[in-house]
Amino acid sequence: MKTLKVPYLPQLDQLEMSSVGCVMESKAQRDYVDTINWKEYPYKPIVAFDTAWSDTCFYIRYFVKGFSLKAIFDKDDTNVHLDSCVEFFMQRVGDKDYMNFEFNCIGTCDAARRPSRDTKTSLSPEEYASIKRYTSLEEVAFEEKKGVYEWELLVAIPLKVMGLDARNMPEKIKGNFYKCADDTEYPHFVSWNPIDLPAPNFHCPQFFGEIYFMK
Repeated sequence: MKTLKVPYLPQLDQLEMSSVGCVMESKAQRDYVDTINWKEYPYKPIVAFDTAWSDTCFYIRYFVKGFSLKAIFDKDDTNVHLDSCVEFFMQRVGDKDYMNFEFNCIGTCDAARRPSRDTKTSLSPEEYASIKRYTSLEEVAFEEKKGVYEWELLVAIPLKVMGLDARNMPEKIKGNFYKCADDTEYPHFVSWNPIDLPAPNFHCPQFFGEIYFMK
C-alpha cells in the first residue's frame, strides 16, 4: 500500500487559483499515477499530481501528457470518465462509504457519496459550485482530438464537502488517484495505488492507499 504525506499550506486560501500552482510547484507533495492494473489496457499517459491542504480545501494539481484529448461534457454530474479524465477517491478511516471526485480536462466534475459502485448520492448544486477548478485549456466542450497533448488541472475541494473539519483533522484518510478516458481512441485505467481485481474498477476502497495530513 502506498502512502502520501500532504503538506499544510494555509497561504493557498489567499491566492487566486491562477496563482496557486506557483506555490504548489515548490511546496506541495508530488507523486505519479503510473500503475497499469489490467493488461487488456496497456496504454499509460504521463500523469503527475501535486497535493496540499489548507484551512478550507484539499488541493490537487494534475499534469497530463498523452495521446488524444476529449471533453464533450461541460455540465457537472455527468459521465466525465468517458472524456480525458483525472479522478480522486477518498474514504475517512472507519467509514463504509467513500467519495469519488472525477474531472475531465476542462474541469467538469462528477462527484458523489457512495456505499458502492452502483449506489450514490450526488453532490448538491451548491457543493458542486464550491469546488474550485482551474484548467490550462479553454473551458469549452470539444470532440476528441487526435495527437499528443499536454494539460494541467488544478482543483480545490472544500474539506467540508469531504466530511472533514480543519479544526479537528484526522491523522490520515484513505484514497486513490486515477487517470482514465473510457470512450477515446486510447482507453486506459491507470492508478496511483495498485488494484488487484480482474477487470477495471476504481470503486474499490480495499485498494486505497493512505493519505496523511502533515502540519
